Amino acid sequence: MTILDREFTSASEGTHTPVMLWGPPGVGKSEIIAQVAARHGAPVVDIRLSQMEPSDLRGIPFRVGDHVEWAVPAMLPDAERHGPAGVLFLDEITSAPPSVSAAAYQLILDRRLGNYQVPQGWAIFAAGNRQGDRGVTYTMPAPLANRFSHFEVEANLDDWVAWAYASGIDERLIAFLRFRPELLFDFDPAHNPVAFPSPRSWEFAHRALQKFGDMPDLLLGSLQACVGPAAGLELHAFVDNLGKMPDIDAIVRGEAAEVPHEVDLQYAVASALVGRAIRVKGSPDALVVHGHILDYAGRFPLREMGIMLVSDMHRAVGQQLFKVPQFSNWANAVADIMLYEM
Repeated sequence: MTILDREFTSASEGTHTPVMLWGPPGVGKSEIIAQVAARHGAPVVDIRLSQMEPSDLRGIPFRVGDHVEWAVPAMLPDAERHGPAGVLFLDEITSAPPSVSAAAYQLILDRRLGNYQVPQGWAIFAAGNRQGDRGVTYTMPAPLANRFSHFEVEANLDDWVAWAYASGIDERLIAFLRFRPELLFDFDPAHNPVAFPSPRSWEFAHRALQKFGDMPDLLLGSLQACVGPAAGLELHAFVDNLGKMPDIDAIVRGEAAEVPHEVDLQYAVASALVGRAIRVKGSPDALVVHGHILDYAGRFPLREMGIMLVSDMHRAVGQQLFKVPQFSNWANAVADIMLYEM
C-alpha cells in the first residue's frame, strides 16, 4: 500500500514507474489498488486486456483527406472526462494473448498510444496471476515485463484482520480465522479446487452468514460453497459453538464475566470486543468502554491472547488507545513478552 501510494503521487511529479502485482487468485490484488485510489479520491479506469483485441486499444482508423487517423477509445483515461489524476488499472494482464499485450507496450512505457497521451497525473498499475495458479495465463513477454516494477502479493492475517474490522466483516468470521490462521489462504493448484479459502472467498462467507444465519438447513452448504467443504464445515462448527460465550455486553459495562476455557471461544470473545471498541470510537463513552476491554484483556490465562486483542484494537481505534487510563497497567503487565510503540 505504501509503495502504491507513493507511485500514485509520483505520477504528477514525473517520476512514476508502472507497477505489476503478482499473486494467486483471491489474494486481494484488485482490492489493494481500489483502496489506494479511494484514499486519494481518484477514479479507476479498469481495462481487462484479456477481453480485448489489439484494435480495441489502438482505436478505429478513419480517413481524413489523404491520411488515416485513429479514433481514441473512450475507455482510456481523459483529463476532461475522468479528471486530472487517477489510476489506469490493467487487470488480468497475464491472461491477455500476446498480440494484445504487445499492443500495450507503448501505452505502459511511453504513456502514449499513437496520438493518445495518458494524462500526467495518472498512475499505471497492473495485476495478474502466476503461471502455476491454474488460471488462464500466458508467459509475460520480456519486453512487457521490463516495462514494470514487480511485486509479489501474499495473504497476511494481521493485514486482513485490520481490513475486515474496517469493512464490517462478521466478528465470528474474524475470530475463526484468528483461531485457524492457516485457512486464510489455502489453495493447492495441483488439486484444482472449485471453492477454496482465500481473502476474497472469506468475504463471500461473511455474506453467507448474513443471508443464511437464520436458516440452519442452508447455512452449512452456503459456507462450503464459498470456501470449500472442509473450511466451510469448520466455520459452521465454530459458529455453532459460540452459544457458550460470556456476555459481551457485561464485559463492555465493566461487570464481572468469566474468561472461557476453550481457546476457540477466547478468540471469539477477543474479536467481539474489538468490534465493540470500534463501534464506540469517537463517542463520549469510548475511554470507559476501551478501559473495560483492557481490564478483561489482562485476565486471559494466555497473555498472548490479550496482546492479540489489544493489538487488533490499536490498529482499529488508533493512538487514542494510549490515553485510556488502564493502558499503562496492561502494558506493564505484558512488558516482558511484548514490544510496543507509544
